Amino acid sequence: MKALLPVKCREELKDHQILVPDKISNMEIEAIAFGTHQHACKAIRHDGHSLFLSRHLFNKLLLPYEGNVHLFVHENTLHLGPLIGIFTAGFTSSIIRPIGERSLFFSKLLATERKVGAYMFLFGANHINWEDGTMEGFMFTEQGWCKKTLPFPHVVYDRLPNRRTERHKLLAATRDKMQKDYAIPWFNPGFFNKWDIHQKLMIEENIVSYLPETHNDVTIISIEKLLSKYPFIYLKPTNGSLGLGVYKIIYNREEEAYYARYKTEEFVNKLQRSSSLEALLSHILKNRDLSAYLIQQGIPLLKVEDSFVDFRVHTNKDEHGKWVVSAMAAKLSGKGSITTHANSGGIIKTISEIYTDEKDQETVIDKLTQASLLISEAIDTHMPGFIGEIGFDFGLDKDHKLWMFEANSKPGRSIFHHPKLRSEDILTRKLSIEYAVYLTENTIKNPEGVFS
Repeated sequence: MKALLPVKCREELKDHQILVPDKISNMEIEAIAFGTHQHACKAIRHDGHSLFLSRHLFNKLLLPYEGNVHLFVHENTLHLGPLIGIFTAGFTSSIIRPIGERSLFFSKLLATERKVGAYMFLFGANHINWEDGTMEGFMFTEQGWCKKTLPFPHVVYDRLPNRRTERHKLLAATRDKMQKDYAIPWFNPGFFNKWDIHQKLMIEENIVSYLPETHNDVTIISIEKLLSKYPFIYLKPTNGSLGLGVYKIIYNREEEAYYARYKTEEFVNKLQRSSSLEALLSHILKNRDLSAYLIQQGIPLLKVEDSFVDFRVHTNKDEHGKWVVSAMAAKLSGKGSITTHANSGGIIKTISEIYTDEKDQETVIDKLTQASLLISEAIDTHMPGFIGEIGFDFGLDKDHKLWMFEANSKPGRSIFHHPKLRSEDILTRKLSIEYAVYLTENTIKNPEGVFS
């Protein structure tokens, strides 16, 4: 069984005693656990609504503070939690901003724990004490950031900041060891590869219609072939993000010239012209390997306020492990930009700000909801590991046909800067914790099923 109750320390209890509310499972409780720490206990029933622990057990379990948490009873053991570790990198020596510029985002995420009933902390590879099974974790309380010694968590939420960090040998080894040696579920374990996702989705008959024509055999010939079919194409890095490294390639038949629109590393929008495709690619790619790219059919998007518009949809798994749509917004392209990213001058708007007619709003929302849930389930089926959230980029063409351009396992949060999307911002954070509760319960009760 599972219950959400206050957990408190009572000084007068003897070393191994706990006071358990009568409404908790009738099963005899012989041990109490928090994360990977477990100790024998003497359970005494009472008619109250809180679980009380002796000071001895409270300290032995390394409980950081009193609070409302979930209780799971399984095989005569009372489990407290979930204890959720958030794995990341880029720690500083400052306790005020332990993770630098990302400290604000993480403080908001950790502050959500009390609404769900969980303990959450940040940790990196260097914060693990493998010998005694503890971690030095950063927690966020009403007093601000603090450092606590904690057991290994029930579940880990991967929030590594970028692909380069993800490839670091120590970080990859940490992830593998915790999953294989300690059977700790690790969700959102890696960034998606665009071509890998495309291949997986192409075998789904009910999803193919959402996918632009895409190829990974990028050569001068294959680019010319795709340009002969469509007014423009995109050249994208298979492992890119934030719109960096994306090129819009156009062939102007009247001028017999090729154009490339793109964004520099300094986030400056540029337009390059050449009479030769080979010369154009040589200039913009600067001898980078074409095998690291894919080419994709360009879709003439709908325009709003003289800007192209696409849509960001967030999906999350909920407390039942089911996919739900948690946020939805429109993104308008900046002047001269080929993408709608905020760092290229893109503007975030709600669906109702784009479509003033309620029927139009409903039609677009229904299309986006149906497609995003369908594709979320397909990705979840075909990709390894535990996936708890996905961010999608969709577009509507001039015939109002819906296209899916990209799926992100670690979606950016720029849409939540919009004041009317604050509730969605909170919901996405809350759902991540609720999914961790779901994973925790299932790992405690049926570990073989979780890892099969």
